[in-house]
Amino acid sequence: MATVLVPLPNSDFDPTEAAVPWKILTSQGHAVVFATPDGRAGLADQRMLTGRGLGILAPMFRADANGQQAYRELEKSREFREPLRYDEIRAANFDAVILPGGHAPGMKPYLESELLQATVVEAFQSEKPVAAICHGVLVAARSRSRSGRSVLYGKRTTALPKNMELTAWALTCAWLGDYYRTYPTTVEDEVREALARPQDFIRGPISVRRDTSANVSAGFSVLDGQYLSARWPGDAHRFGSEFAELLRVSAR
Repeated sequence: MATVLVPLPNSDFDPTEAAVPWKILTSQGHAVVFATPDGRAGLADQRMLTGRGLGILAPMFRADANGQQAYRELEKSREFREPLRYDEIRAANFDAVILPGGHAPGMKPYLESELLQATVVEAFQSEKPVAAICHGVLVAARSRSRSGRSVLYGKRTTALPKNMELTAWALTCAWLGDYYRTYPTTVEDEVREALARPQDFIRGPISVRRDTSANVSAGFSVLDGQYLSARWPGDAHRFGSEFAELLRVSAR
């Protein structure tokens, strides 16, 4: 079984994108090790858990029952409550890496961490399985080898599509401001800049329905070699299941 590194910020990560893959992997016997900037247990974006402040949009944007339940289980786990510090991460100790997403301000120390970027570079260079979802793809896009190119250069990937990011922002900016805009540049635009060709970014189908463990086909992901990517919490079950399969194949 694999040992999988899942770095998180101290706050504001998406609960579904962290918890659902964790639940899938641990149910299959894989060991998951979390890491945060200071070694204290992280706290998910509470608005994404409760829907507080989202008004009539809450049923669409907050975590669904599957995501909420998975996060409640994650919170009780020893590995989540006892994470490493970022500076304790040694890439050689892990077989694979998962990069969850999230969009609220507390994500920035994670999205901008040079320590994490160095770990991601080493994982790609060692041809270890790496998976990134939503804003987590930014961590990979910002991880540059000695050549100065992103580890995603030459790869096909998806991430949070511009149309989804800007729609969520437009529907809520009147009272939530830039809650849905982590940076002035959209995730899609920044990721595209890191790729060899603009067409290597795959938006996938328009989707408002979330996948489930019983219906992973409702989700969307892109696999390119040892690298797997997905777009939003609605892809989390497919993302976690496909990464588990990638680990199985890689172990052969």
